[in-house]
Amino acid sequence: MNRSEILASIIKSQMKPAEFFPTFSPGDTLDIHYKIIEGEKERTQIFQGVLLSDTGAGVHRMLRIRRIIANEGVERTFPAHNPRLVKIEVVRRGDSRRAKLFYLRERFGKSRRLRDQRRGLKHVAGQTATGRESGG
Repeated sequence: MNRSEILASIIKSQMKPAEFFPTFSPGDTLDIHYKIIEGEKERTQIFQGVLLSDTGAGVHRMLRIRRIIANEGVERTFPAHNPRLVKIEVVRRGDSRRAKLFYLRERFGKSRRLRDQRRGLKHVAGQTATGRESGG
């Protein structure tokens, strides 16, 4: 084995399987379950926020998550293949047209929210296209 094959085998052993990652895109609200080690104790902490960017590939893949705590924006970057990353859940799908949502940093109030992704949902029974109930 040459040097590149050795490196490739080490990197492959460090990567999480593809089934670990649900399908998500920038604008989605994610729950990141992250293992915290405090001395002898170990616990799982959940960081919920909007996915701003998904950069890198392979072992170098990074997820940048932003959440608001006490009207203050907090961003955290998680290495996707970190062994302390326990689980990723998609809470809500957001509709965005960009790959990087850094413009959300300057927004506040209701303009900070992204609209829900409503693609593929069926029309609600008993309502017309205007949203009002049909019938007499």
